[in-house]
Amino acid sequence: MQDATGLPELPHLFGLLGEAYKDNVFLSFLGQWHNLFSSLCIVILLSVFAFLATRKTSLIPSGLQNVAELLVEGVDDFVRGIIGDHGRKYLPFIGTLFIYILLMNLFGFIPFMESATASWSTTLALALCVFCYTLYTGIKTMGLLGYVDHLAGKPRGMLAFSIVLPLFFFALHLVSELLRPVSLSLRLRSNIWGDDLLLAMLTSFGFQGLPILFWNTLTAILTAVIQAVVFSLLSTVYFALILNEE
Repeated sequence: MQDATGLPELPHLFGLLGEAYKDNVFLSFLGQWHNLFSSLCIVILLSVFAFLATRKTSLIPSGLQNVAELLVEGVDDFVRGIIGDHGRKYLPFIGTLFIYILLMNLFGFIPFMESATASWSTTLALALCVFCYTLYTGIKTMGLLGYVDHLAGKPRGMLAFSIVLPLFFFALHLVSELLRPVSLSLRLRSNIWGDDLLLAMLTSFGFQGLPILFWNTLTAILTAVIQAVVFSLLSTVYFALILNEE
């Protein structure tokens, strides 16, 4: 298969159905918006997992409840280690981001499935969620004027009367804030898309390329985990820069 740019890509179910049944409106729509439907599959899987893990909770966890508690405790330690104890409020958001992105990254290693994070539209949407939430948190915590003061570098004394330096810092921080979702989304998308493209090219070598394909698949799985951690880490740091501003 080839993507919209003509580059090779691994065959995936939604794309194959869209190509095979172009006259069918629904399947054609499914093929065009395959990344969206792949991400929705992860939402359904996570919803089913959450329901089964919390259906019959007990003081001594077992089965899926044990897995869920291990995930929550791990992410909780991760978030509080960066933000502090008051960062637990943002644990559901950051934890959901991590698990959601991790599963989307790994979903592409299942035959005839794909990683929705290989599409910039998916990663940009996630990054914009982080941007809007951190912006809301900053304004709610400091107030609108306090947030503007934060962007200006909190000028005090003679520095505040210089005008030039506060305006310079404000413009610099404003550009930095606006570039965050772009850099955050492109970093995740480029790594996952690059690994998918490499694996798709290696599969064209046939049996001769199996050793290289096997090794690169292992490194791609490692990259998928690391990128989920990096996205969550940077998101947590953005919250820490607002909440621990003092």
